[in-house]
Amino acid sequence: MSENIRERTRETEDEQEQETEQEEYSCPECGGQLVSDDEHGETVCTDCGLVVAEDSVDRGPEWRAFDSREKDQKSRVGAPTTNTMHDKGLSTNIDWRNKDAYGNSLGSRQRQKMQRLRKWNERFRTRDSKERNLKQALGEIDRMASALGLPDNVRETASVIYRRALNEDLLPGRSIEGVATASVYAAARQAGVPRSLDEISEVSRVEKSEVARTYRYVVRELGLEVQPADPESYVPRFASGLELSDEAEHRARQLLRNAKEKGVHSGKSPVGLAAAAVYAAALLTNEKTTQAAVSEVADISEVTIRNRYHELLEAEENIGVA
Repeated sequence: MSENIRERTRETEDEQEQETEQEEYSCPECGGQLVSDDEHGETVCTDCGLVVAEDSVDRGPEWRAFDSREKDQKSRVGAPTTNTMHDKGLSTNIDWRNKDAYGNSLGSRQRQKMQRLRKWNERFRTRDSKERNLKQALGEIDRMASALGLPDNVRETASVIYRRALNEDLLPGRSIEGVATASVYAAARQAGVPRSLDEISEVSRVEKSEVARTYRYVVRELGLEVQPADPESYVPRFASGLELSDEAEHRARQLLRNAKEKGVHSGKSPVGLAAAAVYAAALLTNEKTTQAAVSEVADISEVTIRNRYHELLEAEENIGVA
């Protein structure tokens, strides 16, 4: 008898719930179907037009996009993936500072707990030797790029080059630092912001000869398209370091173009030509500078600057005569 009463009670409760749901999804005036108008934030009856609810919360983004590419660019679902991190930035980072979200220092027990979590987090992020290799190399690339003042796109390109070298087994017999340095050197030249081999060697942990040898090997094996360094690409950096005017920079570019026209640049160091052009342009525009100052900024000897300086002026004179 009691079981029958319980069953009837359950049936009654179910019928009440169904009636409540129908009331929620039907118009209270005419019983018509309700629809949500997301544009105006309203719930409206399709039969009589009664506005049942208004000012509903818009759970969509506050920005607008007109194509899929723009939508992907504006979408905010966490930090973007990057090749400059061995796990592409998809894992969790635990801050090294022992503070909570409000900036308050953690207690001794909490500090010990966070230290254990950091240790295990690092172990999980680098599970095998390949990931450890990649983590070390990408750290080297980031360090050298920062020391050389290279932009983010160069770091990204250098990271992609190193990943390709690692995937194609080019590392056996070569140091991680050597291949990482060669990747930075190649990426800088590809991006049109080249650095000289001497500048690269100064921030690297390997010798200049090893950097040059590894660079040639990586470029050949990966089939990288690296154009010869253009002397003009060094001019803005040298002119900025010497605090020269735009006029002097423009004059230096003109000197280098004349040298190319006469074929003076063939077989010459682009850094030496750029340094000599900047020095000659400073003199031609009556701006004070010395060979020693140019030598320090360009990291090249004064003898080279003098030799290239005379060659540039001769090419300029020959063009004027012609």
